[in-house]
Amino acid sequence: MKKVSRYIWEMRGRYLFATFALITATVLDLLSPKLTNAIVDDVIVGGNMALLKWILLGFLGIGIGRCVFGYFKEYLFDTTASMIAANMRRDLFKHIQSLSASYFDRTNTGELMSRVKDDIDHIWDACGYVGMLLIQVAFHTALVLYFMYRLNPVRAIVPTRAVVMCGTIAIVMENKLGAVYGEISEENAVLNTVAEENLGGVRTVKSCAREDFEIRKFLSHNRRYYELNMKQSRIFVKYNPYFTVVTAVLPLLVLLFGAHYVTEKSMTLGELASFLDYSTNIIWPMEMLGWLTNSFSSAVASNKKVRKITAITSDIKEAENPVVLTEVKGGIRFNGVGFHKADMFEILHDISFDIKPGNTLGIMGATGAGKTSVIQLLQRMYDVTEGSIEIDGVDIRELDLGQLRSNVSCVMQDVFLFSDTIEENIKLGAKNSIEEEAVSMAAKDAQASEFIDKMDGRLETVIGEKGVGLSGGQKQRISIARALAKKNPILVLDDSTSALDMETEQQIQSMLNELTGTTKIIIGHRISSVRHADEIIVLDGGRIAERGTHDELIAKKGLYYETYVSQYAKGGETYGI
Repeated sequence: MKKVSRYIWEMRGRYLFATFALITATVLDLLSPKLTNAIVDDVIVGGNMALLKWILLGFLGIGIGRCVFGYFKEYLFDTTASMIAANMRRDLFKHIQSLSASYFDRTNTGELMSRVKDDIDHIWDACGYVGMLLIQVAFHTALVLYFMYRLNPVRAIVPTRAVVMCGTIAIVMENKLGAVYGEISEENAVLNTVAEENLGGVRTVKSCAREDFEIRKFLSHNRRYYELNMKQSRIFVKYNPYFTVVTAVLPLLVLLFGAHYVTEKSMTLGELASFLDYSTNIIWPMEMLGWLTNSFSSAVASNKKVRKITAITSDIKEAENPVVLTEVKGGIRFNGVGFHKADMFEILHDISFDIKPGNTLGIMGATGAGKTSVIQLLQRMYDVTEGSIEIDGVDIRELDLGQLRSNVSCVMQDVFLFSDTIEENIKLGAKNSIEEEAVSMAAKDAQASEFIDKMDGRLETVIGEKGVGLSGGQKQRISIARALAKKNPILVLDDSTSALDMETEQQIQSMLNELTGTTKIIIGHRISSVRHADEIIVLDGGRIAERGTHDELIAKKGLYYETYVSQYAKGGETYGI
């Protein structure tokens, strides 16, 4: 992702025209005191009434010019900042999507939501309205001082000192606010995380009667967020009165000293009126400094947070010249694969197996044995720390990452459905390539048609966030239909029938057994899920403890046999064993 300065540079044409409009509007605004000087000295004092008409036309021209150029100034700064914010948010989201699974293991959703939404909004303000006012304040102040020095250099010293004083206060305030805004941004991320987790898991919270606990948890972070914002407000309130005092006293000083000079005839009445007009013109920039410093500090802190994310690169690196297979047949080979995450114990050790295209591998093992890690490594969510994984004889680290993942259909135990129609959820990832007929057939094969056809909208039925309103088994069947609809050469089912009744599971297993031309990896806790596989491996503590066919493993009387006995010793006939 590019730096903010790069986004601004790409919009330099719009910014240059906007700045030109700003400068023109400001110059026109500061010509008014000149006309005031002429009215007092030439018309009122000098009696030249013929000049009044032209001066009034001058005021009219200045007013029209200010309206026209002021419109272009506001419009261009606002629209350009909106474009930059939209582009930054797009690029930040794309960058986050490109990061590896290990990043999301250590980063919470609330923090990322804060960066994508709140922090980009603060940068948006700085590139638009706040940035425009900063430029205007700087140019306006410089131009006012220039005109004041042109009128009377000695008398312009007092306004200059006032400007320097306000600038110094603004710098001190910005330094103090910068640190506070960093803390506010962090706490905002935590607050978002707590809210997102609790709202997403509200049914679990209610079922465990944890409402009071979760409310106290939220309120503790809300209190911290409140205290930080109060700290920011105290800093602002502490320094902002200085701006008010300076801007209130300055016109009085100008009027006091100016009246003295007028009585001494060293300054005309028109010059005094003009000088007083300029002194009031310099007031609003100094009044704005406090608020602008506040907003700009927020944007600087937000940009640091965004840059911190964009500095992170994915652990999964694609080869410079990746191999693109003309056809993925589905042959899979694990060669002495070992895997461990940073600062963690070894998850997999010396895992080796070979699946020929179209064959089926069953994987069993206790919770934590490393079954799901095998799938994550196959999809390159993580890279192996030892050994290698090959598809059709090519190391997956050399394969095109898009081709690799798009040819592996996964049905995970933790099903995620989007708030969309059932059809769109089944088409996920291949919306433009899957026909409606294929969607219907996939739903039928996954035994999902049974409940889909009973819904009013059928495939067009919109399901709630994360599939709320559907049972666990219904969500699993939609997820299976999603994998089947793609007709990819490699199909992975990670305990994907755990929420199904035995009859539905048997129907799906029968369908999978008849599915030809697809390499299948089936992970399960039930013997019925894997018994028909060409080979079954049993993982224990991240190692292959046993391997063979169903009959061979039963004959070994080992871990697989113990699982078989515990599941089917009573009522084996009921389960078709």
